[in-house]
Amino acid sequence: MSKGSEMDSEERKTNRSEQKSRKILKSLIRKQPCDLLLVIGTGVSAAVAPEIPALCSWRSCIEAVIEAAEQLEVLHPGDVAEFRKKVIKDRDLLVVAHDLIRKMSPRTGDSKPNFFQDCLMEVFDNLEQHIQNPVVLQSILRLMERGTMVLTTNYDNLLEIFGQQHGKPMESLDLKDKDKVLQWARGHIKYGVLHIHGLYTDPCGMVLDPSGYKDVTQDPEVMEVLQNLYLTKSFLFVGCGETLRDQIFQALFLYTVKNKVDLEHYMLVLKENEDHFFKLQADMLLHGIKVVSYGDCFESFPEYVQDLTAQICKQRSPGTSCVDCAKRKLGENDMDLSKRVKQSDNVDTSAGDLNIVKKFETQVQGNCTGPPEGEAENWALTIPEFQ
Repeated sequence: MSKGSEMDSEERKTNRSEQKSRKILKSLIRKQPCDLLLVIGTGVSAAVAPEIPALCSWRSCIEAVIEAAEQLEVLHPGDVAEFRKKVIKDRDLLVVAHDLIRKMSPRTGDSKPNFFQDCLMEVFDNLEQHIQNPVVLQSILRLMERGTMVLTTNYDNLLEIFGQQHGKPMESLDLKDKDKVLQWARGHIKYGVLHIHGLYTDPCGMVLDPSGYKDVTQDPEVMEVLQNLYLTKSFLFVGCGETLRDQIFQALFLYTVKNKVDLEHYMLVLKENEDHFFKLQADMLLHGIKVVSYGDCFESFPEYVQDLTAQICKQRSPGTSCVDCAKRKLGENDMDLSKRVKQSDNVDTSAGDLNIVKKFETQVQGNCTGPPEGEAENWALTIPEFQ
């Protein structure tokens, strides 16, 4: 091959790469990280630890739990056979999982003690040793550093394990702790991960039925804060398949939220079948969700998430979204920043005062996009004192 042909070939590869990166919706990559809320599904865990079948899907997880129950002899052989049939035949796997939990729990209906937790601990044993492809986790942490919130339907804590390995003060949360949920929803737990189904290490927090969270769903304060997130944040569903059919997710975010078509959320999906994909796109727009394909094979998923994260994080133009984000962190949603500046008796239009305001706006931007290089330790949002 001639030198000119090699250059043409390289140029074509570069062009294809550029075209691929341009496929990401501009409306998504122009979001500030603090305006996003990631909803993490089994696809993330499957990409990170492919050697653990239970992480690949809800079906695989239930099958692994049944297998563990049989090996630990905590489920009657007849029940084992029955549940294996249900996993194959039943479309609503959440109902199957819920029945499985009930079968391994006290007849009183209490969640503690139960054998389901023991089965999950067997299935998810030594998770940290199975992290093979951390690209997606690195991307999620990068967004969290810049203010993105995270909730998950997964039982595993791969993200928290990986974050702690990299010095982040990760915290696993579930809906049983009202105070923590409120703090998280108000943006006060930067590295908090809300597990809406609970975490496998805590038997009290594991629930698959909305009735198990009646204390939450019947609490007006909690529900208002959670549903406000769906109205004010752009949810980005990553590695999610059946999340919108998830009864708990519906109870928390969908049932009472009106005018969903006016919202702007996003869902990354695998495009295996074009007809199904475009039908899903049309259907989800009714819920205010833009469905985006990351490719026609699962192997494309980590690279797409990495590229998407890089493009979001390089957006540094301050906007009203950044100011709103900062004000939410400060608990000042009821007071407009510009009014506060105008109402101050000690502020005039001198160059010094304007410089102070400009400095404050720069810090607001920094809290959404991250600190300048080398200034992470000293970078904190402060309200300027006008003198």
